[in-house]
Amino acid sequence: MIGAVLFDFGGVLTSSPFEAFAAYEAEAGLSPDTIRRLNSTNPDDNAWARMERREVDEAGFCELFEAEAAALGLVVDARRVLAGLRGELRPAMVEALRRCSERLRTALLTNNVAPMAESAEAGAASGVVDLFDVVVESSVVGCRKPELRFYEIACEGLGVEPAACVFLDDLGINLKPARAMGMTTVKVVDPDAAIAELEAVVGFPLG
Repeated sequence: MIGAVLFDFGGVLTSSPFEAFAAYEAEAGLSPDTIRRLNSTNPDDNAWARMERREVDEAGFCELFEAEAAALGLVVDARRVLAGLRGELRPAMVEALRRCSERLRTALLTNNVAPMAESAEAGAASGVVDLFDVVVESSVVGCRKPELRFYEIACEGLGVEPAACVFLDDLGINLKPARAMGMTTVKVVDPDAAIAELEAVVGFPLG
């Protein structure tokens, strides 16, 4: 029986940063999915991973990320890439979260570059973060999705077993360990379809 719903932030509650990355790639004359390719190269210890664990600051990330791009013969403006992380809230998904929070335990699981309280992300999430019982941020806890410990922290905070959880994320790599732990997972590609899938899992209307 489902007792908790876990939500990713960017790409689930907000528009996907990959949309902004694609726009920057087109503007800069980069091949499609250049940013995604950089992020998936050495994914556990690259500039992106180190920033999300807060092992480097923004300036350190920019230096490392641009060096990683240069090693592939690319010129990338890391600060423009970071600007793409600021998505727009999806009202229907926020409403689904609100309805879940009225009946079930809820948690936010987000890989981010700085604590939401200190970043522009907090503005985009105004009033939304308060709906969660537990908030797990990579920049705060020092680990990140898809590391197993990240999901364990969420379950411990909620006081539930993984099998009682359903987790929504837009990246399959982040859903895989959750599913292996016993969670029900929903991949968010089309938000409306994901909400319908979540509604079927929890058994009550979300819109």
